[in-house]
Amino acid sequence: MSGILDLISGPLGQQLISGVSQQTGQSSDKTSSVLTMALPILMGAMKRNASTPEGAQGLLSALSNKHDGGVLNNLSGLFGGGVDQNVMDDGAGILGHILGSKQPQVENALSQKSGLDAGSVGTILKVAAPILMGFLGKQTQQQNVSDANGISNLLGGMLGGGATGGKEQSLIESFLDSDGDGSILDDVAGMVLGGGKKGGLGGLLGGLFGK
Repeated sequence: MSGILDLISGPLGQQLISGVSQQTGQSSDKTSSVLTMALPILMGAMKRNASTPEGAQGLLSALSNKHDGGVLNNLSGLFGGGVDQNVMDDGAGILGHILGSKQPQVENALSQKSGLDAGSVGTILKVAAPILMGFLGKQTQQQNVSDANGISNLLGGMLGGGATGGKEQSLIESFLDSDGDGSILDDVAGMVLGGGKKGGLGGLLGGLFGK
């Protein structure tokens, strides 16, 4: 199973970083830093949303219809002349759905940690969200995921909770669960804000994911 780190470390990730960097006018290093922190948070939020039957069905419906992975087939075209406004609007809709009212806090937290302004962070997330959904859509097709259980397991596996084994899996686990306690979200919070600052992303994730 492909893990979330494939989006950053593989050829697809390099295309994503380069294209988003051009779109925002930010350096590849800073763009990569934001994406590396943001993608697990977005995926964690999706996993949380998919923990209810309604949420899982809504996500599966989106993945099988609009976000079936087609966007990944022409990333060079997507970024060629600047990202289309429709893609940006789609990204904004995805972020609003999965992060809800917490979106500004997520963007501000990523801004603090990366050194980029919150506006640039927001643009990076809007461009990345449809591509992340496309990545998930392709994975659901390849693994014939068709129910709530399947989508939850898929998201868990991509976040490092699945028994996929091998170097990639240990990379995901060390990246997402640095203190080895099995709690991915705590570590993502720690990575983004460097530890439990009161009212920071640790508190945000607690509220966001209902812990």
